[in-house]
Amino acid sequence: MVARNECLSYLETLLEPNRFQDYCPNGLQVEGVDTIHTMVSGVTASQALLDAALDLDADTILVHHGYFWRGEDTRVIGIKQRRLKQLLVNNVNLIAYHLPLDAHPILGNNAQLAKLLDLEIDGRISGTGDPAIGFCGCFPDTKTVPEFADQIRQVLEREPLVIQAHDRPMMTIGWCSGAAQGYIEQAAELGLDAFMSGEISEQTVHLARELGINYFSAGHHATERYGVQALGEHLAERFGVQHQFVDIDNPV
Repeated sequence: MVARNECLSYLETLLEPNRFQDYCPNGLQVEGVDTIHTMVSGVTASQALLDAALDLDADTILVHHGYFWRGEDTRVIGIKQRRLKQLLVNNVNLIAYHLPLDAHPILGNNAQLAKLLDLEIDGRISGTGDPAIGFCGCFPDTKTVPEFADQIRQVLEREPLVIQAHDRPMMTIGWCSGAAQGYIEQAAELGLDAFMSGEISEQTVHLARELGINYFSAGHHATERYGVQALGEHLAERFGVQHQFVDIDNPV
């Protein structure tokens, strides 16, 4: 077990959230018990995740997508009221890290994707953001489009949507989890053979074709399952708390 404030202080040092201009508050979003014994991690603090965490007697929930997003309705009604009420009545902490968890060089979503997909990291890719949260690098050996698509399918358990703009063997790639399809233009400027993210927009198809860069859309949820899981396991090992990752399936 660990005091909640000790854990939060460690996370502030580890993830450095103050470096990021984020769309939501990072860190403790809903205050619960003072001492953490059992932690459940998941991608999004949906009602299904809250229910699963309570079934597992968790006193703390750690997520990538929490609450209080910029521009959302600030009233505590409907879905928001029901979720917050469940956390508050059961005295459960909700801790969320968004961009800091994408960017972390070891535990982050993009670092974990590199590990899972055997990608060699050479640098960062930022889109228009600062600090950069995406990565760029290379494959250990050249890859064809079908070979990498099949690797994504097997490792991430998602069928990627592929926009093929050339048929050259691929050596270099950029990647950024979630909704980072807009980074494709910077990836092309860097001369990369391919770019991978979670989502795709209508214009992404045209940009990929006209810029001559292969694009792989591997799923927002699928590309962001691994950072929060790695962070939860790290905290469990460091502080001796129980931890379980709960994957609430999401096809997007």
